Amino acid sequence: MEKMNDEARAALANRLFFRLYQCANMLHKTGTRAIEEEGLTTQQWAVLGALSRPQAGAGMKLGELARYLMVSRQNLAGVVGRLERDGRVESAADPMDGRSRLIRMTTAGRQVWQRKALPKIHGFYEQALDGFSTNDMVHAVHYLLKMLENMQKIDGAEGDDDDE
Repeated sequence: MEKMNDEARAALANRLFFRLYQCANMLHKTGTRAIEEEGLTTQQWAVLGALSRPQAGAGMKLGELARYLMVSRQNLAGVVGRLERDGRVESAADPMDGRSRLIRMTTAGRQVWQRKALPKIHGFYEQALDGFSTNDMVHAVHYLLKMLENMQKIDGAEGDDDDE
């Protein structure tokens, strides 16, 4: 493996994280534009995507959903509240633990997600990944997961109380 001096490595790391920051901002801007006709934002897209998974069929507790999406419960509560107001999700008592509530997609929310939002999201993916080979995408996922794992270690070492 090639050696790089500390200054060059820091400059490259700065460039990498700045590009990641720009990508996150552009995902929010262009992703929201792709689905705004359905009255959705990228945050709502993430929530509906998480709730649409087969393993979330019975619903998810807010804390569980926050951990899955890696956001604070406070930020998620507002997004879920807007989705609930719009009839896309509902919360119901957890049959296993009456003190907890499960958030799940409503029938109307599932229809909007599957029939209207997903085709637009898939079209957005195709445009955003134009010029990427399957191999490019596999490598990008690999490196992003590696970075995410490292950041989770940092988060765990610093102790994160906002999702309790």
